[in-house]
Amino acid sequence: MRQVTYGLLQRKLVHVLSSIIKHLHLPLIFSDITYQDGPEAGQTVPHVHIHVIPRKKGDFEKNDEIYDAIDVKEKELKDKLDLDIERKDRSMEEMAHEANEYHALFS
Repeated sequence: MRQVTYGLLQRKLVHVLSSIIKHLHLPLIFSDITYQDGPEAGQTVPHVHIHVIPRKKGDFEKNDEIYDAIDVKEKELKDKLDLDIERKDRSMEEMAHEANEYHALFS
């Protein structure tokens, strides 16, 4: 079995997401693709996050202001919704099985 490095997996994920966006003819000219794995990367719940954020020219005065806007919106939604109330954490075995299935897709 070929070993996939973390960086290679991230690049493949971004490539696949970009291909899907183009294949579906989504009206995204510009987009940010963020991959959050670990609290230092902005992960707020214990699983990997991949976000595709549509962008347009001039949507923010400075491009990085989008992250502040996301933080504000996240706090507003948390006050209104408790999406984790019924969420059940997966076991390590379940997550390993899922990771193997994804690995097969990207190999």
